[in-house]
Amino acid sequence: MFYVYVLYSTGCHRYYVGMTTNIERRLAEHNHGKTRSTKSFIPWTVVHRESFKTRLEARQREKYLKSAAGRRWRKENIRPRGATE
Repeated sequence: MFYVYVLYSTGCHRYYVGMTTNIERRLAEHNHGKTRSTKSFIPWTVVHRESFKTRLEARQREKYLKSAAGRRWRKENIRPRGATE
């Protein structure tokens, strides 16, 4: 199984979209500063996840969520608990 996930930085009010086969391991990597693009915005929490049977399906969804249309969809459909953006 492949997963597309959306992380939210509680400290900086930022989102990050990624793809993995193990969300718990990947979240730990983000929160331990092992990913250059996210290490400045620790801590992260998972606010959305979707599962796919193939890597191709997951990659297509990840690319969509990173596009302008996907950002609009995220803004309308994904709200972290306690966020007042």
